[in-house]
Amino acid sequence: MKTATTPAPAKTTNNALSWFLITILTLIWGTSFILMKKGLVVFSAGEVGGLRMAIASLALLPFAVRQVSRMEPGRWKYIAGSGMLGNFLPAFLFAYAETRLASGLAGVLNSLTALFTLLMGAIFFRQSITWMRMLGIVVGIAGTAVLIFSGNGSTDLDNKYYGIYIVLATVCYGASVNIIKHRLQGIKPLVISSLALLTVGPLALGYLFTTNVVGKLQHTPGAWEAFSYIAILAIVSTAIALVLFNKLIHISTTLFASSITYLIPIVALLWGVLDGERIQLWHYAGMLVILAGVFIVNRAK
Repeated sequence: MKTATTPAPAKTTNNALSWFLITILTLIWGTSFILMKKGLVVFSAGEVGGLRMAIASLALLPFAVRQVSRMEPGRWKYIAGSGMLGNFLPAFLFAYAETRLASGLAGVLNSLTALFTLLMGAIFFRQSITWMRMLGIVVGIAGTAVLIFSGNGSTDLDNKYYGIYIVLATVCYGASVNIIKHRLQGIKPLVISSLALLTVGPLALGYLFTTNVVGKLQHTPGAWEAFSYIAILAIVSTAIALVLFNKLIHISTTLFASSITYLIPIVALLWGVLDGERIQLWHYAGMLVILAGVFIVNRAK
């Protein structure tokens, strides 16, 4: 009796690609916090957020223009929601937070995205929460707490209430991840990303017209250098990374995709060290706990 042979399951390929995307996005987004910090040397928080969104929108504009007429009318509200919650609001909230918080600490607090992704999915999209998933979230958050409260006595801890901005941003991220996964499934990542940025690009440009960005570029020393950091932040950490992240959401679970925020603090803290911030033994302990949380979340059924 002849038996048919079957190709290797697609799931194996998707798992490998998912981990590859996680690695690349960790490096890109882990670097974004130091880029914001460099941009804030010259520009205000609002200007950094506005420039980030405007440049990212323009970078993907050629792709967006070709897709506008092809998009189903009923999907636009979800695309706009993703643009606002997943891009526009967090860009400003993170910039405001980093006016008083160290870039490494901002990267640490960003890991709350995984928790809010789970909660938003359960509240609005009827996603189940198993005890193993909750354990992974708790372990990851515990590692985050270790990193936050094992500081070196810097004044950043006195300003940790600015972390509220980041908490709000991670709530937005959690909602956006679920919108993409449950309401925009089947749409190519590049299409979602470009159209989402298209919906918020005009808002960012409109805001920038009320600022003194042009004057700073013309007269402020170091303005073009700061602008170059923001441009990298916009093109690489926003436009390109958004496409990669949307791809990750489509080929994995929302919880696995959001678990990247457990890894981002590691890169963010390392960049902080290179920029003069000190890292202690407890920071390394926190990183190991965070990685344990990622493993549990990924293995949870």
